[in-house]
Amino acid sequence: MTKLEVCCFGAQCALTAEQAGADRIELCASPSEGGVTPSYGMLRQVRDLVRIPVHPIVRPRGGDFCYGQADFAAMKNDISLIRDMGFSGAVVGILNEEGHIDLPKMAILMEFAGSLEITFHRAFDMCVNPLLALEQLTQLGVSRILTSGQQANAELGLPLLRILNEKTQGPIIMAGAGVRLSNIQKFLEAGLKEIHSSAGKIAHSTMNYRKAGVTMSSDSEVDEFTHYCVDEDTVEAMKDIMSIHSAMIS
Repeated sequence: MTKLEVCCFGAQCALTAEQAGADRIELCASPSEGGVTPSYGMLRQVRDLVRIPVHPIVRPRGGDFCYGQADFAAMKNDISLIRDMGFSGAVVGILNEEGHIDLPKMAILMEFAGSLEITFHRAFDMCVNPLLALEQLTQLGVSRILTSGQQANAELGLPLLRILNEKTQGPIIMAGAGVRLSNIQKFLEAGLKEIHSSAGKIAHSTMNYRKAGVTMSSDSEVDEFTHYCVDEDTVEAMKDIMSIHSAMIS
């Protein structure tokens, strides 16, 4: 049956996703930046709370995926920590200046990862040649590739997702970005073995007092009295659709 990975930005999100039936969690911080490396405190709490596989992202900053030596040193430290803490996998991605997989740096991270399952994240969608990248990541031994098919969302990227899924000789092709309850059936029908979704909703602050005219964000339009969380009902409904689809094709 197709597996559902849920992107979570905190311990409560991870616990909710597990209870709702998620198969695996990608653990991140900072949703506004598309996910960066979670803190040690978050890693430890989620490790202690959650029983399903958790794969933390190793991304030292937002922005592009071309990293200098200082960022790369942090990535090596983080992947070593994640490995030593007993997680089953990690999520990484590095490109060079020309938009290709940075093979030397990725090879070093694979050595640091040891037995960790490595997902190459959506840096794949920023690379210049996806078929060459698939070949290179296969040779590196990554376990899966998280991709939108090099489009703004995975539904638009379905043509490339199908090609990658047909051609792969190793990494699992996992569709992500804009995968929702309303379109999940399309990815199942495309034959993808894994699907990635935030399955999220916006939760409102429980604070009664709200200081007017003061913000912690550089974007004055951001509502700081809301935050992202996993929607338990959405995860359950997605898993139901996946179960029905599996039963129909078996």
